[in-house]
Amino acid sequence: MNTMQLFAATAALALGLATAPAFAQTTTTSDGGDKTKTTADGMMTKTKMAEDGKMKVKAKSDAGDRMKATTRPRKGDKGSMAGMDMGKGVMVGGAMMVPDKDVVDNAVNSADHTTLVAAVKAAGLVETLKSAGPFTVFAPTNEAFNKLPAGTVESLVKPEMKDKLTTILTYHVVPGRLTAADLKDGQVLTTVEGEQLTVVKNASGVMIKDAKGGTATVTIPNIIDSNGVTHVIDAVLMPTK
Repeated sequence: MNTMQLFAATAALALGLATAPAFAQTTTTSDGGDKTKTTADGMMTKTKMAEDGKMKVKAKSDAGDRMKATTRPRKGDKGSMAGMDMGKGVMVGGAMMVPDKDVVDNAVNSADHTTLVAAVKAAGLVETLKSAGPFTVFAPTNEAFNKLPAGTVESLVKPEMKDKLTTILTYHVVPGRLTAADLKDGQVLTTVEGEQLTVVKNASGVMIKDAKGGTATVTIPNIIDSNGVTHVIDAVLMPTK
């Protein structure tokens, strides 16, 4: 998947992947230059790349939902794995997370993230999170989900709650590849869901504050995946929606 197809996948997330199956069928056409049109399960996304690296995205669903976005490359970001230590893995949940596996394939091996993996499958987000990305994922542990009120998780994974589940999960995903070194105190991150997270960083470490004022501590940072970076957190982040 090339850079334009990445933004097509991100646009699809932002417009509500709750209606898409776990294994979406995608058709992409290109003019051979800087324009691409992607159609996936009732979602049409048009992307255009400018010479300065700026990407313009327009998306429309069959239901009439629309999105426009403009992305700009971060200074020094060449859209590759440059600067990452690809030779090492990180131990999470009794398994080694390695940089040649994507976000999903690493997560499924962690005994501490079985609830998160089940939720991603229930929301139909597997194929999106296996795409080229890059994504920055804040991954709550099983214990983090256990902190929610009794019955919350069991309710969220029901088919009729798919919209709400997708909203919560995509609130944990930020477009781009952000390591702990890239996260600055007071930094505001716009999630794929559309709402924002705020970074709280001090000598003790990194915390992420959600839209409701709740916080999650990054307990294991910088799990380098082939399509992004995962940071393990100890609480579930909640959007206002």
